[in-house]
Amino acid sequence: MTTTSMTRPLELPRGITLLERGWLSSNNILIQGPTHCALIDSGYATHAGQTLALIQAALNGRALDVLLNTHLHSDHCGGNAALQARYPQLHTLIPPGQAAYVAEWNPYALSYTPTGQICAPFSFSATLQPNTHIELGGQLWQILAAPGHDPSSVMLFEPASRLLLSADALWENGFGVVFPELDGDEAFTEVAQTLDLIASLDAHTIIPGHGPAFTDVPAALARARKRLDVFVNDPAKHIRYAAKVLIKFKLLEAQTIAFDALLAWAKATDLVAHVHQANASQTSFDTWVDQLVTELVRSGAATREQSTVRNMN
Repeated sequence: MTTTSMTRPLELPRGITLLERGWLSSNNILIQGPTHCALIDSGYATHAGQTLALIQAALNGRALDVLLNTHLHSDHCGGNAALQARYPQLHTLIPPGQAAYVAEWNPYALSYTPTGQICAPFSFSATLQPNTHIELGGQLWQILAAPGHDPSSVMLFEPASRLLLSADALWENGFGVVFPELDGDEAFTEVAQTLDLIASLDAHTIIPGHGPAFTDVPAALARARKRLDVFVNDPAKHIRYAAKVLIKFKLLEAQTIAFDALLAWAKATDLVAHVHQANASQTSFDTWVDQLVTELVRSGAATREQSTVRNMN
């Protein structure tokens, strides 16, 4: 199950509704204006029906006109296809970096196959070009490049209210896995640069890709920078954290799974196998996965009973 909320824990600008979804599905941000309604990010594919129901309830009879994706990880665009089927005139905007892969529908290049995740094919209407503006809810929003977690990710900033939609570039307690690092591409510097950009905006409120909206931006930035310093000084910690995130995502999707089935999934998942081969080949694959699951149990993120692993929190 996913955690959902249509409440406003913080006073958001008029016309903006945060649907807080938990960690398998990204948050959905609905912006209703006088002429059109827009949604930022659509959650994971297994929650597409729930996403559609939540959006329809929040729209209260209005149509959804525009769909924007901050980036194309499966937990942010997995509901695109369902929303496009429900709203045939939906105008879908995606970051430009992977537009060619969406046009030809290449699930490997889009990361879905190598991460062992799913995403129904969807189309797009145009791209979100960084350093331009887009009108949403009667306000002009800045489109800002936010590489690091994902090379093509963007954020949206509305200067009048100083509201930032930060996606996975900054959460209240950290930021998303720096996926380019898993392929051996240096991206921690880009994470730092994106954090510097966020600091320069002097945002009042941030709605992240996961978790509640928050206003203590300096404290969140300080925590993120401290976490980044740990990863820069010991990249192996980031690699191990990333491997556990991939397994945790599978647990979120399955909720309960036999360890043998989880192990089979991990062996068939290219990115998990690659991380092991590149960083932990001195340990057998089965033992390595067993260790990762044990660490998830120790942290309270999972439970294990005999041959079964169960998701927690």
